[in-house]
Amino acid sequence: MTAKTLMIVGTSSSAGKSLLVTALCHSFARRGINVAPFKAQNMSNNAAVCPDGAEIGRAQAVQAAAAGLEPTVDMNPILIKPEADSRSQVVVNGRAWRTLDARDYYPKKEYLWEQVTRALDRLRAEYELVIIEGAGSPAELNLKEGDIVNMAVALYSRASVLLVGDVDRGGIFAQLLGTYWLLPPEEQEILRGFIVNKFRGDISLFEDGIRIIEERSGVPVLGVVPYLHDLFIPEEDAVALEAPDPIQPIREASVDIAVIHLPRIANFDDFDPLIAEHGVRLRYVDSPERLGDPDAIIIPGTKSTVGDLSWLRARGLADAIKAHAQNGGSVVGICGGYQMLGEEILDPDHVESRHAQTDGLGLLPITTTFAGEKATFRARARICGAAYHSTRNWLHALLQEEIEGYEIHMGRTTGADPWLEIVERNQETTQVFDGAINSDGLVWGCYIHGLFGNQNLRRAWLGSLGWSGVEGKPIQDDPFASSLTYLTDTVESTLDMELLEKIIWES
Repeated sequence: MTAKTLMIVGTSSSAGKSLLVTALCHSFARRGINVAPFKAQNMSNNAAVCPDGAEIGRAQAVQAAAAGLEPTVDMNPILIKPEADSRSQVVVNGRAWRTLDARDYYPKKEYLWEQVTRALDRLRAEYELVIIEGAGSPAELNLKEGDIVNMAVALYSRASVLLVGDVDRGGIFAQLLGTYWLLPPEEQEILRGFIVNKFRGDISLFEDGIRIIEERSGVPVLGVVPYLHDLFIPEEDAVALEAPDPIQPIREASVDIAVIHLPRIANFDDFDPLIAEHGVRLRYVDSPERLGDPDAIIIPGTKSTVGDLSWLRARGLADAIKAHAQNGGSVVGICGGYQMLGEEILDPDHVESRHAQTDGLGLLPITTTFAGEKATFRARARICGAAYHSTRNWLHALLQEEIEGYEIHMGRTTGADPWLEIVERNQETTQVFDGAINSDGLVWGCYIHGLFGNQNLRRAWLGSLGWSGVEGKPIQDDPFASSLTYLTDTVESTLDMELLEKIIWES
């Protein structure tokens, strides 16, 4: 079997490529097509862990779920995780490969291209249809020579290409037509359609716009997709957090949670299940002024623990977080945020920074030591240990309950009575202890990402903050599934699916 290929490229980052690939994967899967997603190279600190422990971009894991599949490393063979403005950890075939400056990355094209094509070939041998996502724009002329993720992939796989533009940003004609006109003839030839995305208001008002685009290009517009609100589908990267008060729907709330928007924030989709609960307001903040007086503060994961801890201090947020805890407020740390809560961070081999020792926030009696080996596991854990110590601790009611999540971290943390016993990693039995919590349960943390996806734990913690839901409001047990259905139904109803079928199967 050699799969047909469809590629979705965008006029820019955040044009909506990831969500459209997600919707199309789900659309074809529920029609009975054996479909899989693919993105050659992803740049994001939002990562996912495959069943074998391989690390790939979160967006491709979401797209796999939309297709009814477990994610595999072939769906995203190269993942670039920024650590500084021009330095990134490069993950190849699911494992940390090297840390490189931008100038050192491009000379590795030959090796990286080989990994991309091998992964795509393996997928095409297994599936009927592979839907490929591009990155940024295919018309970045200064980067074309080193392209291993956009039109080079389309030409290699003989894909039919759709170009997506974000009308909400303005300049949709320049976006679509300008990108098309900048492509060389062989790439224009395989561009088979345009999609206008994120339209607000009456779509019929854009009929003249469709006519103009088609007349000027000779390329059909497959449809105009509306701007969709309140989708509980993980974002590809942290660009979504750059808008004022991002993500959170406006509604009544009995609990206010502030997540620190770290410069190198990672895996912030950890908190989507909290956003989905009625009566919870979740905000991303980057200053003491915006922090205010929340019921709880969460320090999330990060790709640069020491660097972001220094940023916390420079911004005045470190003092604000400590004051919040000293005044009886709740503070939670996940992964890198958990490391920050401790007494100190040791890096004798300079794995992450040039500092051999860095003081933590001192809110938990733990010490973290960085090591060169990266832990990437799917994990199943049991609540134990420190949860026994006080009935005041909200964990007490959850003793021996099991939770699921995943780990992506470099450090090893010791010194506390743990509250989690990890009993399974990558489907193999183990016994590893994790986490720390103070006696009243107000300050706590652990390495497990996806923690709040466990309903009983999530609602027990929210209950300790005074949450009881909102009377008369239905509880969303699986907001992802309902959002996926809503997204896919909308895309199917607004795109010319008959034309899309012809583009895919008759090309």
